[in-house]
Amino acid sequence: PGQPTGFERDWCPGRGAKTVYATLRKTFTVFYYESDADTATALSHSWMENPYIKIFGTRIAAEHLSRKRQGSETTGKVNVKTLRLGPLTKAGFYLAFQDQGACMALLSLHLFYKKCSKLTVNLTHFPETVPHELVVPVAGSCVADAVPASGPGPSLYCREDGQWADQPVTGCTCAAGHEAVEDNTKCRACMQGTFKPLAGEGSCQLCPANSQSNSFGSTICQCRIGYFRAPTDPLGAPCTTPPSAPRSVVAHLNGSSLRLEWSAPLESGGRGDLTYALRCRECHPRGSCVSCGKDMTFDPGPENLAEPWVGVQGLRPDLTYAFEVMAINGVSSVALGPVPVEAVNVTTDREVPPPVSDIQVTGASPSSLSLTWPIPYSSNGAVLDYEVKYHEKGVEGPSGVRFLKTSENQAELQGLKRGTSYLVQVRARSEAGYGPFGREHDSQTKLDENETWREQLALISGTAAVGVILILVVIVIAVLCLRKQSSGRDAEYSDKHGQYLIGHGTKVYIDPFTYEDPNEAVREFAKEIDVSYVKIEEVIGAGEFGEVCRGRLKTPGKKESYVAIKTLKGGYTERQRREFLSEASIMGQFEHPNIIRLEGVVTNSVPVMILTEFMENGALDSFLRLNDGQFTAIQLVGMLRGIASGMRYLAEMSYVHRDLAARNILVNSNLVCKVSDFGLSRFLEENSSDPTYTSSLGGKIPIRWTAPEAIAFRKFTSASDAWSYGIVMWEVMSFGERPYWDMSNQDVINAIEQDYRLPPPSDCPTSLHQLMLDCWQKDRNARPRFPQVVSALDKLIRNPASLKIVARENGGDLLRIGVTLAGHQKKILSSIQHMRSQAKPATPGGAGGPAPQY
Repeated sequence: PGQPTGFERDWCPGRGAKTVYATLRKTFTVFYYESDADTATALSHSWMENPYIKIFGTRIAAEHLSRKRQGSETTGKVNVKTLRLGPLTKAGFYLAFQDQGACMALLSLHLFYKKCSKLTVNLTHFPETVPHELVVPVAGSCVADAVPASGPGPSLYCREDGQWADQPVTGCTCAAGHEAVEDNTKCRACMQGTFKPLAGEGSCQLCPANSQSNSFGSTICQCRIGYFRAPTDPLGAPCTTPPSAPRSVVAHLNGSSLRLEWSAPLESGGRGDLTYALRCRECHPRGSCVSCGKDMTFDPGPENLAEPWVGVQGLRPDLTYAFEVMAINGVSSVALGPVPVEAVNVTTDREVPPPVSDIQVTGASPSSLSLTWPIPYSSNGAVLDYEVKYHEKGVEGPSGVRFLKTSENQAELQGLKRGTSYLVQVRARSEAGYGPFGREHDSQTKLDENETWREQLALISGTAAVGVILILVVIVIAVLCLRKQSSGRDAEYSDKHGQYLIGHGTKVYIDPFTYEDPNEAVREFAKEIDVSYVKIEEVIGAGEFGEVCRGRLKTPGKKESYVAIKTLKGGYTERQRREFLSEASIMGQFEHPNIIRLEGVVTNSVPVMILTEFMENGALDSFLRLNDGQFTAIQLVGMLRGIASGMRYLAEMSYVHRDLAARNILVNSNLVCKVSDFGLSRFLEENSSDPTYTSSLGGKIPIRWTAPEAIAFRKFTSASDAWSYGIVMWEVMSFGERPYWDMSNQDVINAIEQDYRLPPPSDCPTSLHQLMLDCWQKDRNARPRFPQVVSALDKLIRNPASLKIVARENGGDLLRIGVTLAGHQKKILSSIQHMRSQAKPATPGGAGGPAPQY
């Protein structure tokens, strides 16, 4: 007793652990001995304290342990303690236990070591790890369909206590075409209809517009047929299409330069990188079209145009150019098929004669000057005639300007003041038109100082008075006849709006664009109104240049009146301002009860304004549609008579309107119709989305209202206005129906060329439809002039019974306008009969109607 006793346990493998734990129950001193193998044998020495290593502080105090009595359980308390062995350096070890005393009992022994269990976190798998240090770094591997994130490979620390650190130092992420699921422990392939273009966080996305994915794990959605991606588009961008062709190309020709303008395409393709490009070809009369030469320049260029316009310089005369405008976007280069284009042909004018110079005075008297000049060279045929323009030196303004036409290269100016200087200019005309005026030549009449000549003149005048009177009568008649013939010749060859009448003291229309400074024309023909006299009340519409308003005008000494006010929107260019005010310069020259009256302009403040009389019932076409069937035939003829009277006045001033239509006729509260809209008469640049105006030979033309020669050759005359007036008659008698209904503009042109004409509207008097047909004569010389139209309408008004004979439409009428299918004819005739049955009884019209439109 009291001697230490002990025993040795079998060899225990370490299994790679550097630290082993032993849990004991009883009072022992514990020793261990390391060995790479089980080397103990029966012959080995018995346990000795040395070489065993004592685990210090492992003495376990015994507690009371009672014996088990019969029929009772053992009671008592036994100490339990966990000991740490190590660090171990060999493959295994032996344990030895020592106790003081004769009796000992090893109740339990639990040997174990600590390890970090395998773990999957952040798409990274970490294996089971036995720590051999306080903290051990463990490299992980990405789960299936995952890739390492940027930086070093994924790792996690295993602690000595067998626990992993909270988070990996780095992790993995799902590959392209896969997304993380199950609490970020697995990667799943993207479903059909979804995609993921790059590796990384985030879920699979639905395919963008116009694309699809038909397989699992897609990294990109393929574009549907007809849709494309640009090479620079990201993989997740929607698929788009090339744009459609630009619309409504308008050509503004000015000598050898040209400006092309167009509207954006209806379909942009769903992109924001739209640009335009231009192709140009020269088409010779007897040859094929070839690419335009290098001498032609484009401003800003022929490609990559951000704005819908381009300037072209270097055009040659008497040549047709074919321009094709294309809209381009990012996918145009990868799309299949040709790029859609909008084409326009522009024919340059033949070269006009050069300015006439070197005017020589061959004779002078107190009241006349005799002039001559050399014949200018013309590359387009012989000179047809000349126009001489002269006025007193120092006298400004168009009222003092006189004109004389002559077929020879000489002229005699008569009726001049004695001893007065006159400035003379001459221009020549060939088949290509008028050339520019030459420089001014200063010529002076002589002073009359011969008293004898005066006495003789008095005696002669007394005896020859009767003869002189007779001669003057003959001269006046001859001049009037010559004026009429000359005016007709001018209209035949002219493509300008204003033509000057020959004569002295006759009020004529003067084109404001003949002024070197167009602002001078505004000052000459339009009255400047102080803006304080104008009060704008409400906006009633929108015009080409800005808003149209109703307002009041109160000038000192005059009664306040309603006016229509056109305003010029902000941000305008000088060209837009000039074109805006040109209408006032034109309108200010007219004074007639059936022409819209100009009240004045406001140019010294912002906004710039044009003031005209206010027409309560607005545009004639919408007014008639609003009052369909409410007017009698005699009332409608009265409206037509007013329009014809206004056009007669314009024709007498040699002004060609070029855009006569019911939409450009305004109606006041007394049903008086007045011709308006003189701005479009020159420019014809309405919103290109309006199908009324169609590109033709470099300009915008209202096809349904325009004479065929004006469409084909741009020859606008009073005769072409007469054709348009016939269409206006048809509009009035049909109460604002659209001419040619829903036929396309090209179908209208083809029908007219084949001598088809509009049938009579419902309940239209035969006499009126016959007058329409007269206005639609193919030979423009056979069409009635406006004085004849006014006279014919006056006869109808004086004889109302003639209006009761109504023209009836039938299948033949429809055949004449090109409706050849029997089914279409039946449908149209049935619709007309239905409209008749639904029409209200005609009653006299009165005031009221739609708001004015300008």
